[in-house]
Amino acid sequence: MKRKFPKITKYARGQECQIRIYPYCNGNPETTVFCHAYSEDKGVGLKSPDYWGAFGCSTCHDIVDGRMRIDDMSLPEIHKAHIDGIYRTLKILFNDEVIKV
Repeated sequence: MKRKFPKITKYARGQECQIRIYPYCNGNPETTVFCHAYSEDKGVGLKSPDYWGAFGCSTCHDIVDGRMRIDDMSLPEIHKAHIDGIYRTLKILFNDEVIKV
């Protein structure tokens, strides 16, 4: 199965953050990128497939990737925020017909 979908990752540019980790989310669409989520396919030098992620601002991306540590949320809470963001991102991708079924 294909892993790379540049149409999806490029579509993240200029979008609103869908991960929305309060109060850290910077809400700046200029910093939004596609944030790949954890999966069994992820490893050293290998990201999850491009359909498994969420639009996220630079701050939320740093949090879900572990580059920024926060003390008031557990790792499961951070993962849930990312999963919720994936759901919202998929809704956008389907509604805007970036992904078609």
